[in-house]
Amino acid sequence: MATLQDLGVSAFINILGAFVFLLLFAVLRIQPINDRVYFPKLYIAGKRAADHRGARRAINLNLCTYFKFLSWVPGALRMTQTELIHHAGLDSAVYLRIYTLGLKIFLPVMVVALLVLIPVNVSGGTLLNLRKDVMFSDIDKLSISNVSPGSNRFFIHLLMAYVFTFWTCFMLYKEYSNVAFMRLHFLASQKRCADQFTVIVRNIPRVSSHSTSETVDEFFRRNHPDHYLGQQAVYNANRYAKLVKQKERLQNWLDYYQLKFERHPEKRPTGRTGCFGFCGRQVDQIDYYRARISELDKRIASERQRVLNDPKAIMPVSFVTFDSRWGAAVCAQTQQSKNPTQWLTNWAPEPRDVYWQNLAIPFFSLSIRKFLISIAVFALVFFYMIPIAFVQSLANLEGIERVAPLLRPVIEVKVVKSFLQGFLPGLALKLFLYILPTVLMIMSKVEGYVSLSSLERRTASKYYYFMLVNVFLGSIIAGTAFEQLDSFFHDPPSQIPRTIGVAVPMKATFFMTYIMVDGWAGIANEILRVKPLVIYHLKNMFIVKTERDRERAMDPRSISLGENLPSLQLYFLLGLVYAVVTPILLPFIIVFFAFAYLVYRHQIINVYNQEYESAAAFWPQVHSRIIASLLISHVTLFGLMSTMKAAYSTPLLIFLPLLTIWFHKYCKSRFEPAFRKYPLEEAMEKDRMEHASEPSLNLKTYLANAYLHPIFQMFEQEDQKEEATIEVRIDKSEHQQQQQHVRSSHSQYEEETSAQTHCHHEERTSSQYQYQYQHQYEYQHEETHMRSEQSPPHFVYHPGVEH
Repeated sequence: MATLQDLGVSAFINILGAFVFLLLFAVLRIQPINDRVYFPKLYIAGKRAADHRGARRAINLNLCTYFKFLSWVPGALRMTQTELIHHAGLDSAVYLRIYTLGLKIFLPVMVVALLVLIPVNVSGGTLLNLRKDVMFSDIDKLSISNVSPGSNRFFIHLLMAYVFTFWTCFMLYKEYSNVAFMRLHFLASQKRCADQFTVIVRNIPRVSSHSTSETVDEFFRRNHPDHYLGQQAVYNANRYAKLVKQKERLQNWLDYYQLKFERHPEKRPTGRTGCFGFCGRQVDQIDYYRARISELDKRIASERQRVLNDPKAIMPVSFVTFDSRWGAAVCAQTQQSKNPTQWLTNWAPEPRDVYWQNLAIPFFSLSIRKFLISIAVFALVFFYMIPIAFVQSLANLEGIERVAPLLRPVIEVKVVKSFLQGFLPGLALKLFLYILPTVLMIMSKVEGYVSLSSLERRTASKYYYFMLVNVFLGSIIAGTAFEQLDSFFHDPPSQIPRTIGVAVPMKATFFMTYIMVDGWAGIANEILRVKPLVIYHLKNMFIVKTERDRERAMDPRSISLGENLPSLQLYFLLGLVYAVVTPILLPFIIVFFAFAYLVYRHQIINVYNQEYESAAAFWPQVHSRIIASLLISHVTLFGLMSTMKAAYSTPLLIFLPLLTIWFHKYCKSRFEPAFRKYPLEEAMEKDRMEHASEPSLNLKTYLANAYLHPIFQMFEQEDQKEEATIEVRIDKSEHQQQQQHVRSSHSQYEEETSAQTHCHHEERTSSQYQYQYQHQYEYQHEETHMRSEQSPPHFVYHPGVEH
């Protein structure tokens, strides 16, 4: 069991680690060589200054900047919420509000608990009378376990439980109301986007005499005759995707040799065609790769035509577009067929949010997939009980010593014992959880969700249940068993509930060490970005050949809601459960929320590049998890007080979970529809306003290629650029002027699109690239953002194909 000295050792190690990480970050972030690691979002948005882009020095020699190592702090706080939404999107802004919500809830709770409950607990003196039966430390004297069984002091804990619950519900209500208003305002002020007019239709029935496209067209013309506009089919094109990926690799090598020849025009680059360039015939590399790309282009064109003309390649999924938001809302939110398993409609995710690989999974296999994944998650949760129990054995060495006294000489070494109990358990648990989010994300993908946002929300749900069962309940149960092994073996069975009731609050010491490792040093490591830093420089040293490679080597990542939301919800759970039981844990949580808010605000402004915009669709899940934490805190307190013979005060706790459940249902009915449905009144109003301002708008043209797969879209845009620039001829004297024009046009385009986070992807058209010219290496310098980093999908589609 961790003592005050053990916690001191853990605090020293973690604070020192956090300080070192922050100091390294302050030094590394101002080095020009690391600029793309610590400011990738600004590069992607085109907002980074030109001198940073073209800096030749690897090291910053300006000593004055080293004395401003905390300049990133005011920079992270300077941006207002409106500017943050404009810069990073509503998802990012609402995610940060979870941290401020934690501060709003726990700061007053901490003050009241420390002033009221700590003196009540300290003066109890029960643990001194149980020192022969129950193991405890000085920290445990601050918990509810130190209150005498049957004492009237439990009425104070009961009163505080009601006060903390009402305060938490009040703050949750205000925050739910604010976020719902932000979401509605965001959607109302949003410019025209393709997903506002598009519905995804799944499980389209097969009709023998019709193709899938004809079936969809006939069904919607019959059932939505006034607003149906068109449909875009989904195609299976695995071979096409492989050819596209192969062409990208060849194009990358061609760019490299063209740049090499540009630097040394007196010598053409040559090499051998065999394995790693050590065998085969000698060739001119530029001509060789041009020939291979030309040949591959023919194969790609042939394969593309084969896919588009093969009726068997069409999947039973389609993106159906309407001429109004009202028509799309009616279709997306109603049942289309008397058979509820066919013609399944829902709002289409925005184009950036689509997870193309899962679009063509048959409906009948979805339920099977979900059932199998549920079994796999259940098995994974209980498999992880083994390492969790091992972690708890490290945290409770005294119980091990009583059962295995041979280990006492090693364990009793002062430094070893403090390290094992104060720091190692939290670190070991953090390491065991490191790969888990990746595994859970893979499971969610197998389940068949068709959008990145839904994948992250499902991953977050799985991760939350895992954290609840293993990290919270598993740590308490396993830790209690290890702490009180001797009592379990020798006391009569009637005394076991009392032993557990006393020992559960003592697990706060373990969670304190976990918070320090994960919430202090872990957050400092997040801002340092050790892994992206190392990977970027390794790629820059061995892989990067062109500017496009350098852009790809940047790893801005995103907020990773699937991993971060459950971790946040665990902190809410710990704070609410231990607010009454062991209030001394609350300052550790307050430090986490404040520090994490500062760090993630900086990362969202400068680093993270959110892949999609869901308009805070994850907030109902956050609210529900905090409500669940409240209910768990009520049940825990009820169990503790019932074991401590508080017969008069315990029954009064029954009303708390009932009031909490009523509050949750009220919030669910009051606010959740704003996150699940689109009001027809709002849709009609936006349609009227749009028709009044743009009466000649051609929606069919606007939506034609909105959901074209990134691979098809990339090559169509390249074809359009080649056609638009085939007659462009510039001599050497005009070269610099043209390049300047490209940069200014590109910069203007980036500034315009950065203000339209949600509509960023679908509003790109070929006119935005009209300034590109035929020199391919110059195109690669100026338009590297057009190359997508994601792997080619297995299921793609093309609009307007008739069979």
